[in-house]
Amino acid sequence: MVRRSRTALAFLLPLVLLGASCGRAKHGPLPVALVGDADAFRTSGARLSPAAQVLRAATIEGLVGFDAEGRVVPALADRWIVTDDGQSYIFRLRDGTWPDGSPVSAESAAAALRKTLAALSGTALGLDLAPIDDVRMMADRVIEVDLDAPMPDLLTLLAQPELGLAHDKRGAGPMGLKREGEAAGAGGAGAAVLALIPPDKRGLPPQEGFAARSRPIHLEVASAARAVERFNDGYVDAVLGGRIDSLPLAGVGGLTRGNVQIDPVIGLFGLMIERGDGFLSQALNREALALAIDRPALLAAFNVGGWEPTTRIVSADVEDDTGAVRERWAALDLPTRRSSAAERVARWKAAGNAPPVLRIAMPDGPGSQLVLAHLTADFAAIGVGLNRVPEGTRAELRLVDSVARYGRATWFLNQLACAVQKGVCSPVGDDLLAQARRAVDPRQRAALLGQAEGEITAANGFIPIARPLRWSLVRSGVTGFALNPWGWHPLPPLAMLPK
Repeated sequence: MVRRSRTALAFLLPLVLLGASCGRAKHGPLPVALVGDADAFRTSGARLSPAAQVLRAATIEGLVGFDAEGRVVPALADRWIVTDDGQSYIFRLRDGTWPDGSPVSAESAAAALRKTLAALSGTALGLDLAPIDDVRMMADRVIEVDLDAPMPDLLTLLAQPELGLAHDKRGAGPMGLKREGEAAGAGGAGAAVLALIPPDKRGLPPQEGFAARSRPIHLEVASAARAVERFNDGYVDAVLGGRIDSLPLAGVGGLTRGNVQIDPVIGLFGLMIERGDGFLSQALNREALALAIDRPALLAAFNVGGWEPTTRIVSADVEDDTGAVRERWAALDLPTRRSSAAERVARWKAAGNAPPVLRIAMPDGPGSQLVLAHLTADFAAIGVGLNRVPEGTRAELRLVDSVARYGRATWFLNQLACAVQKGVCSPVGDDLLAQARRAVDPRQRAALLGQAEGEITAANGFIPIARPLRWSLVRSGVTGFALNPWGWHPLPPLAMLPK
């Protein structure tokens, strides 16, 4: 589990705004808005949008999955064991069938897992899973995953939506999905009904009382503004998938019938250097941008208690943090940092270069506007201009807002590996990271990860600001929702009423 400091614990508490409500009739459909766009329904491939991850997890399961609290639970595998050396995981598959009616067998599941792992090559998640050496069939319903080195978080990785397994291009999942056309109103990207599939329809033993306890989910995929509007007007009982770009929307009036819930996530929130040329070709100039940012002032604009700034790539809350890498420039106040940064900009201009003007790619939204306003003022203080361009547009900088999928240093460092980031990276850090993945001794692995973090930090290819923010709106009386460290809110628990 991820360690939490007292300050982080304060951050975990839900931000309750106003009042409560009785919610929908207990057995009626549950109306939910999911923040996203039309890409939410593109649930195949190795790179999924956050909304698509939610829909894929509901309709295509892997060996294991997550419950509402972010704990690993059985899926295609109903139980498993780990060998004493931590280098082999043995899964026993459940009875049941694939959608085409063929049995879920070790041969078919192993083949599906190998294909899925191959498709993730070249992604950060693929690097997370790189220690997997082999997937093999042991018996008709037993498969073994062999590792080059121990992976304490393998189960958490196998529960990720991208690890959902398909057979004959179709996956077996707990829910069926039926598209319903476009969501109502401007900002709507699509709508669907998702319903739990009865166990007997999945080749599983019948469950007494299943029909009485399950309810369909009427899902609207919409912009954050539209989703909040639908919640305030009483048309949906939950909004999932809120990020910092839309957080101010959750604070506008009309929330007399609901709550804002903020998940206790860790991850990366900051600026990625997308192009290491011109002014940004020098590590000291990239560091100048990091020196200039008034992180406390930026965070204070959002008024979220316990949200703290950081200059570190790796969260200090991860289990394998040795403390070897500390916060940067702790002995320097902001004016001193900015003076040093401004001198570097002045040297750049004195060499005959034009004053640097950088583009930053970031999502639209009131939260993004707050971030942009602070960064623009911060960079102007050292003589650097900043212009926003839409996400996906070519730019020198990109705002990164990613939640960690597991609580170890490798997740953070894999995000910045040269194989993943095509801008500025550290080959030396990559080499140390590769050594750490192969290390069997935990102390050696942690030491190598600390060295890798130091090298990647010194490259100044990523400028940390804080941990990410993830928020939801959940009306009183809605069951199946829980705050968790992954910011992950699966749909099946929302569709199952408590006994």
